[in-house]
Amino acid sequence: MPLSEHEQRLLDQIERALYAEDPKFATTVRSTDLRTHMRRRFRRAIGLAVIGALLLVGGPVANQPVVGIAGFVVMLAAFLLGVSAYKRLNGTSTTTLRSVEGRAQRSTKRGLGKRDRSQGSTRERLEDRWKKRWEERGGPE
Repeated sequence: MPLSEHEQRLLDQIERALYAEDPKFATTVRSTDLRTHMRRRFRRAIGLAVIGALLLVGGPVANQPVVGIAGFVVMLAAFLLGVSAYKRLNGTSTTTLRSVEGRAQRSTKRGLGKRDRSQGSTRERLEDRWKKRWEERGGPE
């Protein structure tokens, strides 16, 4: 929904006041795009994962299991931060729900060779093998 004229004027006024008060901050905020921010966030997540791995390995070596547990928690947090940054960087969001239209269709067996037709599904093949083994061993007595 677009802004009304009054809201647009207020927004412009706030923007001019920001430029007048702190021009360096205003240009930094205006020039930074989301991709740059997400790339930076992804790099931080990688750095955090490395620090977490060092803590995870270093804790038990220094006979401090609490440090190892903290390293695991740091690595987990870094992983979650990195995944969210990666998804936002590539345009996929964790809150987006997608529906799949239609239903999965089975492939037809037309045009398949004689060997492919005789194989059937994996379940059928396994059942056939089971029956053959059962019969070879004498079956039910």
